[in-house]
Amino acid sequence: MGKIKEAKYVKVFCGLIYRDEELVGKVKEFLEKKWGRVDFEVGPFPFNFTDYYQEEMGKDLKRRFFSFENLVFPENVWEWKIYTNKIEEIFSENGKRKVNIDPGYIDFSKVVLLSTKDFYHRIYIGKGIYAEVTLYFQKGDFRDFPWTYPDYKTENYINFFRKIREIYKKSIK
Repeated sequence: MGKIKEAKYVKVFCGLIYRDEELVGKVKEFLEKKWGRVDFEVGPFPFNFTDYYQEEMGKDLKRRFFSFENLVFPENVWEWKIYTNKIEEIFSENGKRKVNIDPGYIDFSKVVLLSTKDFYHRIYIGKGIYAEVTLYFQKGDFRDFPWTYPDYKTENYINFFRKIREIYKKSIK
């Protein structure tokens, strides 16, 4: 029988997809209310990996990432996606989102994303929310899976996760 161990605290991050740069500061305020001060930020990067959001949000979308200073216990993480969905609703216009917010977390060994969409590699975690490990850390760097989104395989994104993993290592001590 395995011995049950409590999980370690994790570092929260959010990826934003948006068009209007003026929106970023307002969204950031809501996110900081939940997870504390942003300690690292990257972007904007062009978001041109899919046209999935184009009908709803328009063309020339950008991606930006925030990570947060406060470490969080990874229990009831489904609450995070529900919270970010509410922020998306606040900034919606005529039923169309102006920002997409993807919350997740990083620990020593993995990057986890939260989603409302089910798929073969996602685990249901409650309240209509699913989690997936999208990158894993092995032999000194992040590795991807067949299901990892193409943008999460890019050097810009990997560099973000390398940096926040280093911040996490210093914070967890």
